[in-house]
Amino acid sequence: MNFDLTEERQMLQDGLRRYLRENVTPEGLNEATDSDTGHSEKVWEGLTEMGVIGALFSEDDGGFGGAGFDLTVVFEEMGRAGVFEPLLETGVLAGGLIAALGSDAQKAQIEEIIGGKVLSFAHSEPRARYDLNHVETKATGGGDGWTLSGTKTVVGHAAIAEAFVVSARTAGDAADEDGISLFIVPADAEGLTIRDYPLNGGGRAGEVFLEDVTVPADALLGEAGQAFPAIEKAAARATAAISAEALGLMETIRALTVGYLQQRRQFGQPIGKFQALQHRMADVLIEIEQARSAVINLAGHLESPRAERERHVSATKNLIGRAGRLVAEESIQMHGGIGMTQEYALGHLAKRLTMVDHRFGDSDFHLERFIRLSAA
Repeated sequence: MNFDLTEERQMLQDGLRRYLRENVTPEGLNEATDSDTGHSEKVWEGLTEMGVIGALFSEDDGGFGGAGFDLTVVFEEMGRAGVFEPLLETGVLAGGLIAALGSDAQKAQIEEIIGGKVLSFAHSEPRARYDLNHVETKATGGGDGWTLSGTKTVVGHAAIAEAFVVSARTAGDAADEDGISLFIVPADAEGLTIRDYPLNGGGRAGEVFLEDVTVPADALLGEAGQAFPAIEKAAARATAAISAEALGLMETIRALTVGYLQQRRQFGQPIGKFQALQHRMADVLIEIEQARSAVINLAGHLESPRAERERHVSATKNLIGRAGRLVAEESIQMHGGIGMTQEYALGHLAKRLTMVDHRFGDSDFHLERFIRLSAA
């Protein structure tokens, strides 16, 4: 089987890698981390001008990609640079759900999203852990409009989002898959408040509080109570994207570590000549190659039937979590103290790689889920 990129994807990868290499520095990442927005507005504008967001949408929706391999090409390069722009929240989650369920009028927003409008997906809740079906936020009404009440947690880039795609229960109990609906809610809606905070791996998130927030009837995405399959598929695509981001992070960490081992001298020679460190770097390389195979495998199965797709989602996320932990720990240990200084890129990259394991389910959660899905 040929795993080479198509000509269009190769051009996208080359252009994006060149742009990020020229515009992202450790100092810039530190400034973005400390900023009120939690990202670099300059980098976001550059990505928008390049049309990168369009690669996350199909041609029918106004983009030029949208397939699994389009996602992984983009997010591997984002990970390689270590940036934390609102691309996942805007293009894959919120934008992806609008593309999947939206009416023609709602899909008209996709053009604005490709043009740089920031949206976020408000779904996770305080007692949900990693269970996508656990929704306690309530939506009442119908007809002329809906009223939403509840709390959403760890909503990525919430403070800069212009609108949210909010999940709320219109029927059933808190853990039921049926009865979950999605609504497009403006960020300035009356009764919606945000508590903003920084994330450990870079970027910002927020708690979104909905107190009797009223939205019109046409804010509903798709059919009432039938949103769970679309949410699960969007989460699968987001898992593929963040796994590719982790792969890019691992590649950069590996390159930094190899460079350090070649430059750092001890006992009159580079420490990279010591056999023990060579063996450890060989283990790192093997883990990265396994991670690459898993990402390719998942990207190729995003359009498979639900049961098959979700098994690959859990298998990939479990492997990425384990590989990422080993790569981060080994690189820090082989660097020594310099690896954790703020001025050196490795500390930032290792933190971001470690936190990837905690998005969309950690390695333990997905191991149990893979066993459960396989048994079923």
